[in-house]
Amino acid sequence: MKRITTLEAPAAIGPYTQGTIERGFLFTAGQIALTHEGELVNGSIEEETHQIMRNLQAILNEAGCGFSDVVKATIYITELSSYKTVNTIYGSYFSDAEYPARECVGVAFLPLPEARIEISMIAALPLAS
Repeated sequence: MKRITTLEAPAAIGPYTQGTIERGFLFTAGQIALTHEGELVNGSIEEETHQIMRNLQAILNEAGCGFSDVVKATIYITELSSYKTVNTIYGSYFSDAEYPARECVGVAFLPLPEARIEISMIAALPLAS
């Protein structure tokens, strides 16, 4: 098992790592809208979603892959009324042919109470040529 960490995404705020590689897959920790300095984005759901996707992109890049390698994503949102907006922004990071499997779950709250959205991903690492 290999742990993935990058300064371009927020450091773990608990007993976990930003990502773990095992058996050819990268498993990311759930990301909330923290900047890489650890400050929570206090803005719109659009700003939060973009920050999370930038965090995930940094973790994916550190592992040598990108959004086109993502095979599964999980989204947790506290306001189901935000689903359409979150879905549009999330989808903009993928091409139509590269959409991974995904679920979106409405939750009452997230571990950091001010957070409204959390996203985690599983990516298949590219095969070495």
